[in-house]
Amino acid sequence: MSELVADCPRCGATRITFDLVSETVVAVKYDWQRWYEAFCVCRHCGRSTTFVLAEKGIAEGKIIRQNGLSTITGSVNGLVSIETFVSLKDKAGVPPPEHLPQEIRDIFTEASTCFAVGCHNAAGTMFRLCVDLATKSFLPEKDENGLNPKIRRNLGLRLPWLFDHGLLPEALRDLSTCVKEDGNDGAHAGTLEEADTEDLLDFTTALLERIYTEPKRLRLAKERREKRRES
Repeated sequence: MSELVADCPRCGATRITFDLVSETVVAVKYDWQRWYEAFCVCRHCGRSTTFVLAEKGIAEGKIIRQNGLSTITGSVNGLVSIETFVSLKDKAGVPPPEHLPQEIRDIFTEASTCFAVGCHNAAGTMFRLCVDLATKSFLPEKDENGLNPKIRRNLGLRLPWLFDHGLLPEALRDLSTCVKEDGNDGAHAGTLEEADTEDLLDFTTALLERIYTEPKRLRLAKERREKRRES
């Protein structure tokens, strides 16, 4: 029987042997490396865990494809690396808008994951951070029209200033109030509920789409049009 040696997330046993019962391919990276979700049973506690495994190399991948991961006799640790295991964090969240900078995309994804598992205070704080980072780029280099260091630092003051001076779409002003109120609650008081986080999600998504997604889509459409005209 195929075996996997790993720490058990269920009972806490370290370097324990699991029976690797079955596997399924879930991704292919670098055009050769297969990633698997493998259903395994701990020999210490008898409970199951689904591990995410990745082939260690091209030669190891060939061996696995010839035999099948769950039919290899003995340990498969020499053929695959243990990347993680499937848990509540893998519950599907809201996907980030398209064409975001990587830093903001990562933060939005983290916020969405927190929201999906019911961690509303953490999600609200991370959504607020997305807005904070995205709006800083709209501030002029010099302090003018009432802009000062306090407004630059404080998102609750910055947003009204940006709306008042036409640097953010006026249509988003009403939604933006949740960022100051609910975002601060999440960061300091820990009192956010699901509806509060949904408000933050809605505003963050709408703002990021206006700032990043829509302009990028228009640029891509223009490029496609120019290529059609050239041909």
